[in-house]
Amino acid sequence: MRTRVQAALLLFVVIAVAAFAIPLLLFTASDRTQQLVLARSADLDRFAALMDQAAATGDTSAVTAEARRYTALYGEPLVVTDTRRGTVVQTGGMRAADPAVARLLDAALRNQTEHPSGALRPWSRGYRMFAEPAGTGTRVSGAVVLRASVGTAADEITRRWAAVLAGAALVAVACAVLARAATGWVVSPLRRLDRAVGQLAAGLPPEQTRAGGPPELRQLAIGFNRMARTVTAALEQQRRLVADTSHQMRNPMAALRLRVDALHTHLAPTGERTYTGVTTELDRLETLLDDLLALATAEHRAGELTVTDGSGVHCDAAAVAADRYRLWEPVAERAGARLALTSAAPPVPAACTDRELAQIADILLDNAIKYAGEGAEISLDCSGASGAAVLTVTDDGPGLGTDELALATTRFWRSGRQRENRTAGTGLGLAIAEQLLSGRAGRLELTAARPRGLRARAVVPRAVVGGTNGADGAGGSGGEAGADGAVGSGGEAGADGAVGSGGEAGAGGAGDAR
Repeated sequence: MRTRVQAALLLFVVIAVAAFAIPLLLFTASDRTQQLVLARSADLDRFAALMDQAAATGDTSAVTAEARRYTALYGEPLVVTDTRRGTVVQTGGMRAADPAVARLLDAALRNQTEHPSGALRPWSRGYRMFAEPAGTGTRVSGAVVLRASVGTAADEITRRWAAVLAGAALVAVACAVLARAATGWVVSPLRRLDRAVGQLAAGLPPEQTRAGGPPELRQLAIGFNRMARTVTAALEQQRRLVADTSHQMRNPMAALRLRVDALHTHLAPTGERTYTGVTTELDRLETLLDDLLALATAEHRAGELTVTDGSGVHCDAAAVAADRYRLWEPVAERAGARLALTSAAPPVPAACTDRELAQIADILLDNAIKYAGEGAEISLDCSGASGAAVLTVTDDGPGLGTDELALATTRFWRSGRQRENRTAGTGLGLAIAEQLLSGRAGRLELTAARPRGLRARAVVPRAVVGGTNGADGAGGSGGEAGADGAVGSGGEAGADGAVGSGGEAGAGGAGDAR
């Protein structure tokens, strides 16, 4: 908007300055041309008077001497003739026999005055011809032709035009500065308001828009600040409700599990089945709480990244894929599946942190191992193409139908086959992965594999080489995961990370949306 307003104002300034400068330029050129004509006409009048005296007295020495002195002083040639076309004096190399001069002499002898027409310009060069008869109005006693140079007049017109154009440029610059200041005064509050709207849309508390600009915009800023406070408070309360609920319920859940475990030794054999059902539901509830916390964290992070600059963050997607393969290959083997790695050898820079990419890979691999079934062939591939880093997990399991693919990232959604088989899961894994990818301007693509199975592609924009890596890398060998990272070999799962080769899936294990 600022550019369009400035363009309109600058166009008006250009038109206004041009409407003032162009007539002034034309006037200065016409005025200097008129001065030249008047000056040379006065010279011609003087020579015509001398020729008229010479015709009356028969003595042409005065007109001859004056013509030669004039040419020597000004460098402009003259030709003076009597009524019979007899040459009285000719100077500066101009001859009465020249066709152009002869034509002007004939006109002057017919008592016609010849002055050049058309105004001079700075680029005008050469000369202009003047002719005037000698004698009275009814009697012609001779003719005078003058060839005047226009170089001096054109140079003066150039200086005048330069002064006019410089003044016009100064006026245009001053008007442009005023237009820019006025546009900034009007548009700056709108830009701050637009930035605040973006922050509010991302679920972040927007900065308070300062009142400025016209009264209408000041009133709009006041109203927006009031609305932003209300909306931000509601969003924050909703986010805290989800996060606090999942967090605060962990302590009662842990206490409940301890009491249930303590009851196990006192149960009769007939209660063993009921005890197993209770512990299974406790595991499911703990997983659900952990995934809810992970989803709330991912949504908040995605909202932050939509309005903040994360361009300096990058990781090597190929290295992350290789690390995830080492961690998940034993897990796949225990599940009766085979995991293969076909990652690219050179580094594949991705515009995200290695922890985020590791968490996404954990979700996709956990889904493939969990739902592809025993004997499944699973492949993990990392490649870079079309300005993006692509992490692909493909399995040859039962896959999903066309209608189910469109619903796979819906929260708490699980396919009918999973419900029939009573496969553990909450239906939040792919939703978490999608939020993490969207925060980095990436996307999650789910398609059917051929001849059967599912292909999940995590597409992340390719990072600019030379950027700084993220501060939150994936856990190393033997370490424990952070709040949402994957752990190393032999470690225990974090809140929503995958376990290593020696561990079991934690309560918030990787994704389970399929």
